[in-house]
Amino acid sequence: MKVLVTGSSGLIGSAAVRYYDSQGADVVGIDNNMRQEFFGPMGSTEWNLVLLKKETKRFEHFSVDIRNREQVFDCMRQSTPDLVIHCAAQPSHDKAKDIPLLDFDVNAMGTINMLEATRQHAPDAVFCHMSTNKVYGDAPNELPLVELDRRWDYARPEDYNGIDESCRIDQTLHSLFGASKTAADVVAQEYGRYFGMKVGIFRGGCLTGASHSGVELHGFLSYLVHVAVHKKPYTIFGYKGKQVRDQIENADVIAAFEAFRKNPRPGEVYNLGGGRENSASVLECIDLIARISPHRVNYTLAETNRTGDHICYISNLNKFKSHYPDWSIRTSLEDMLGRMIEMEESKTKSASKN
Repeated sequence: MKVLVTGSSGLIGSAAVRYYDSQGADVVGIDNNMRQEFFGPMGSTEWNLVLLKKETKRFEHFSVDIRNREQVFDCMRQSTPDLVIHCAAQPSHDKAKDIPLLDFDVNAMGTINMLEATRQHAPDAVFCHMSTNKVYGDAPNELPLVELDRRWDYARPEDYNGIDESCRIDQTLHSLFGASKTAADVVAQEYGRYFGMKVGIFRGGCLTGASHSGVELHGFLSYLVHVAVHKKPYTIFGYKGKQVRDQIENADVIAAFEAFRKNPRPGEVYNLGGGRENSASVLECIDLIARISPHRVNYTLAETNRTGDHICYISNLNKFKSHYPDWSIRTSLEDMLGRMIEMEESKTKSASKN
């Protein structure tokens, strides 16, 4: 099997590279480390690329910009993959407002470049598109909520499992990032529904893991661990720190892609997050770090929330589970945090030796 992964040095992309390489596939990775351009040196994924080259046997890396249509088409023509996993993106809700043209070019134009290259040169390939829950904009905030001691939660029993795929994606406040990802999400659906390609759209919750290069503007849990280990200050923006997210570990994301690969449903949309079991507020995550490690988060509360931010977002996973009943969340939030703390501590030790 041949697999092409975009954003191959990032969190989900690198997990895909490692998994499919371990399964004996030939893996082509596309990544030009634009995270460093977006977020500075701390956002660089170069360290992860170095590890990938050491750890894999059948991985070939290309520094290709997905905005460059000619490069994308050439890469697709040469690799003719059986599976495409498209993770490359400008991922920050907040950063997009400073770089709206770049954000749209990467997220929307880069996605249609990948889809059209696949249609022309690998039309039978399965295509997994990594979308985001930000396509719903702030519509999830319209659900009735209840304020608890350490979190916000849904007030109605029928909302207990969270936001499902019927939530509207227009006439809401998205942020420019949410808008560019919505454009990519919809065009990916069209390539599945209109052209009949094996395209699946996965609307991610908070995707995380030990290989995440989290920064303040993106990668909440990874960055929270970083500031805890390094004793840096942390600012929580709005909602009293009780805003809720559901966290999913990268291996569980790849398992969902693999389930879809085996039985693709063209044009289907799925929410993909940690679900109710892995949901927690910012304050609850801070509490959990303190409970399982010696580290503490020195935080302050800012009254102003991020524009278009979700107050309580939990991914309803019922649709995906009904289509792929063998899939389930395998990694708990506590296990995720433990691995991330261990990785951050090991980075610190390595840096001190050099």
